[in-house]
Amino acid sequence: MSGTVTASEAHKQYSEIITAYRKLIPDPALRAAFGRQADGWLRQCVLGLWQADDASSITPRHVEFYNSLWSPGNPVPSALYWEVASGVANFDGLQPPAFFGDLRRYDQARGTALARRLVDQLTLILLLFAAVDNVVSEREAAYVNACADTLLALCDQDGLGVQRPALKADEFISRPAPARQASTPQEEPEPPAPTLEELLAQLDGLCGLEKVKADVKSLINLVKVRKLRQEAGLPVPPMSLHLVFLGNPGTGKTTVARLLAQIYRAVGVLSKGQLVEVDRSGLVAGFVGQTALKAQEAIQKAIGGVLFIDEAYALANSENANDFGREAIEVLLKNMEDHRDDLIVIVAGYTDEMERFIHSNPGLESRFNKYLYFEDYNGSQLMEIFRSMCQKNGYTLSEEGERFMEKDLQALYDQRDENFGNARDARNLFERAVARQADRVAQLEGPTREQLMELLPEDLEKGD
Repeated sequence: MSGTVTASEAHKQYSEIITAYRKLIPDPALRAAFGRQADGWLRQCVLGLWQADDASSITPRHVEFYNSLWSPGNPVPSALYWEVASGVANFDGLQPPAFFGDLRRYDQARGTALARRLVDQLTLILLLFAAVDNVVSEREAAYVNACADTLLALCDQDGLGVQRPALKADEFISRPAPARQASTPQEEPEPPAPTLEELLAQLDGLCGLEKVKADVKSLINLVKVRKLRQEAGLPVPPMSLHLVFLGNPGTGKTTVARLLAQIYRAVGVLSKGQLVEVDRSGLVAGFVGQTALKAQEAIQKAIGGVLFIDEAYALANSENANDFGREAIEVLLKNMEDHRDDLIVIVAGYTDEMERFIHSNPGLESRFNKYLYFEDYNGSQLMEIFRSMCQKNGYTLSEEGERFMEKDLQALYDQRDENFGNARDARNLFERAVARQADRVAQLEGPTREQLMELLPEDLEKGD
């Protein structure tokens, strides 16, 4: 896991996790005991976390994070550097707090799972405070898992059955990129990044999308002129390059987003030009506080390039005010501001749903003011896509097969409904045709090259 988290953000997330968990405790006395003891115990856990990572590398940032560990109604710590450094150096192991025993006894009597749920919240909090140096090391993850295992073992001793798998820290370890081996005379040099002219040729080569192509070229011109004005010392008005892609599935939105990422790199807007594609599941988690970590991880991968969020409206389609999708939106908006010079976000989805999504949050409205509409492919365009798939994969259409597919794809377009998949439907038809052709040709005695390539009408029919 990576990403920059401030001490104030850590405090906000910590407070939300503690407050949400406290509300889960039905017994007033137990709830009060948790409220009194949790902050102090968790500060000790965090000292152990930092000791596991590197006890000799405590910085003023660690002190800021330590002093952010407090929940509403409790005293605000004001530790100094030497106190935190000494606490890290002298930490001598996790001690379960008194209230954890009370939680287990309550669970035994009432059949609840408060103790095991606390273990998940502890894991989230420790992962959050591992981010003081913007990474989760293997040593930190091992410490987090050891803390969880210690508490879960006590649950097992008390006969408290597993309600669901405990959250594991391993999946949040920040893995370094594999080191590149030194070049040898036999190594092939890396191919150069495509030029703007090559990328525009790829864009022009896409089937249909004439309005989208024109809009993209207009954006490129706008960026070029802005750079020329900057170089000439002229004022440059504010401009957002974040985009909304509207249209049905299978209309080329992801393909255009990938080309745009490389185009923006070619004209100097982005440093890397990679495309990171996610949907709601790639940004939103199921626990309080975990969504911010998951969203930050995805965004961090996209810095220097484009974050493409497909079906983005799913982030705001819940009537529940506490839906975690809204937390992901807030993380996204903050990063769009923090990395406005090297991150572009493209959100995509159905037209009506996306318009409601953009208008659901003033921050979204202010940052997404450019819309590209991807029209459905008509029958002749679907036929062009189908022919292209045949050509790329070494297949040919017989004359009868050509006529059959032209009629079939036109009917597919004319009869389209909300399930119409555009190029995806054409791809599915091609893949089924290849499978049926294989069944037919396998029965031939010594088929010729032409027979291995040719698709006949019986291969193209929709029936199984």
